[in-house]
Amino acid sequence: MDKSDISLAVIKRLPRYYRHLEELMESGVERISSHDLSVRMNVTASQIRQDLNNFGGFGQQGYGYNVPNLHEQIAKILGIDQIHNMIIVGAGNLGRAIAGYSNFEKRGFKVMGLFDSNPALVGTQAGGHNIYPMDDFEDYIKENNVEIIALTIPREAAQEIADCAVKAGVKAIWNFAPTDIMVPDKVVVENVHLSESLMTLSYTISKMN
Repeated sequence: MDKSDISLAVIKRLPRYYRHLEELMESGVERISSHDLSVRMNVTASQIRQDLNNFGGFGQQGYGYNVPNLHEQIAKILGIDQIHNMIIVGAGNLGRAIAGYSNFEKRGFKVMGLFDSNPALVGTQAGGHNIYPMDDFEDYIKENNVEIIALTIPREAAQEIADCAVKAGVKAIWNFAPTDIMVPDKVVVENVHLSESLMTLSYTISKMN
């Protein structure tokens, strides 16, 4: 099957498989059936088999799945078996929190540094990473093969910064700014709008009353 034909819903479930398999490996589990994995993940065994069959299946009848091997294969599918250079734009509370997350490199993402327009922050560090001036932004992307930028800035500046990043050659934008940004088709945007997530939760709990 052409990977472009695989649904977004399937792709979004792959990180969950990866996380659960990682936990199984940490517990010393070497193999698992689709049934046992389904109980652990709260999805049907049929759904698991359908999802993984998009990429070759990986299981054996009567044996199930080899946990380390499936973990490795999903890492390759997700592209996290290699390092992706990333920078964070915005060294405020959210940017600093992201910079301090210790598992990024374990997941294949290397935070190269942060950028901010506040002169008082430039030259300091966040999460062990240097904070650079925005004047160096585009050149830094080009010189360090930066593939991903995380935007943790006010919405008014998001589109301009995204345009500069695309011009410099980034492939993906992790957008925490509370706005939708426009980019060419060749650039991927993953929006993480925190207030919208909370509003979705609000809707759900309001229907429970």
